[in-house]
Amino acid sequence: MLKGIHPAISPDLLAVLARMGHGDEIVLADAHFPGETFNGRVLRADGLRIPVLLDAILPLFVLDQYVPEALFMMQAVPGDSLDPAVEAAYRVSIEKHVQPKPAIKRVERFAFYEQAKKAFAVVMTGETAKYGNIVLKKGVTPV
Repeated sequence: MLKGIHPAISPDLLAVLARMGHGDEIVLADAHFPGETFNGRVLRADGLRIPVLLDAILPLFVLDQYVPEALFMMQAVPGDSLDPAVEAAYRVSIEKHVQPKPAIKRVERFAFYEQAKKAFAVVMTGETAKYGNIVLKKGVTPV
């Protein structure tokens, strides 16, 4: 265990976060997401909810400030609906660590899958919320 590192950050996740460069993306995927299908670098965070991981990652991770959006979530499939409580729970963690409040761009399902293919890594979580996936785009860490 390291001082100042949230206990939800595994050694593998810490290494991935450190190896990511400016503009690289990481997917925090819900338990239903086909992570292994879309990305060769998959980490397991079973039992952890995404708000906990956001709370652990965002003190260590600067979002990309040079793009219009650095956070992405999946849109509902036509005929389906989103639970607004999911994004609201994520926003509590995000807004605690990121100012000004960043926008979250909603991405069509298959476009989101394409984004996951290009991501630096996918973290499979214990999140069971439908449409609970979120992508974070890393920015430049200040010195």
